[in-house]
Amino acid sequence: MNQPLVSVVTPFHNTAVYLPQCIESVLGQTYQHFEYILVDNCSTDGAGDIAESFAQRDSRVRVIHRSRLLSQVQNYNAALAEISTDSIYCKVVQADDWLFPDCVRSMVEIAEAHPTVGIVAAYQLEGKHVALDGLPYPCQKLSGRETCRLYFLDHVYLFGTPTSLLLRSELIRLKNPFYEERYAPFEDAHACFNLLKTWNFGFVHQVLTFSRLDDQSILSRAREFGLLHLDRFLTVIVHGRDYLSEEEFARCLKASERRYFLYLSRCALRGRTREFWKLHRNGLASVNYSFNRGKLCKWIPRAILEKTWEAFWSRWDKDSSIIPGEER
Repeated sequence: MNQPLVSVVTPFHNTAVYLPQCIESVLGQTYQHFEYILVDNCSTDGAGDIAESFAQRDSRVRVIHRSRLLSQVQNYNAALAEISTDSIYCKVVQADDWLFPDCVRSMVEIAEAHPTVGIVAAYQLEGKHVALDGLPYPCQKLSGRETCRLYFLDHVYLFGTPTSLLLRSELIRLKNPFYEERYAPFEDAHACFNLLKTWNFGFVHQVLTFSRLDDQSILSRAREFGLLHLDRFLTVIVHGRDYLSEEEFARCLKASERRYFLYLSRCALRGRTREFWKLHRNGLASVNYSFNRGKLCKWIPRAILEKTWEAFWSRWDKDSSIIPGEER
């Protein structure tokens, strides 16, 4: 009982298929001093009943049922507002993810060893592949500034998903709402960039969490509509100046703008839906970045040239693979 209290939080909506495995992974932790808050966002598939059945068996589990449907970010913020005032650390576990048994213990050990660390991450298994960049072994701590500079200058991404992070509870209590809805579905990463202005970053060199990849996941939808490309560009605009010199920021912004608009130009050539363009226009507008056809048209010739070269080299590779005398 001398262990610091950890608040584990799982907000969910219609995840009955995956929720039992998620809950069992939390209750099976080798670290025992935690509360587990399950927040049902108006599920209609029986997920709320599954959560209640676990609460009846384990006193650490508390279930909250929403009376009205909230957006994902709203539900996550409302769930974080439920953590105990006595908790020292907080761990979000998304309902379709799960934890390896030593996850909480290993993350708390890093945080306890380094009081200036506000965020702890670890390697994450996504489907069949290990995802997320890591710190050079055996480094366990890095300043918040250097952590973010690695992202902007060397494209090293260390934050993963909400499931792959442990946060100090005091940081959550200081900001209400904790996540900003305008950055969805990457609101967790933006929260990290904000926190690391004043806190350091910790890392466990183990695979501690599992994140499911399927056609129904929010991340799958984000990939379908190119929101990962959009968010990389927005991240430079919103957070770049906090960690880079003016010269570094100008170079980073120029390179990021080039990559993003070249991607949009390719999409324009292939043809995309109105919803695709609406999402990108709204995303850029959220940071007061003006989007117009003229800026897009600037990159279309380059996209056409690249497409032509790709077709040429593809045909060349195909022709050169034919053994002389076997042409038909």
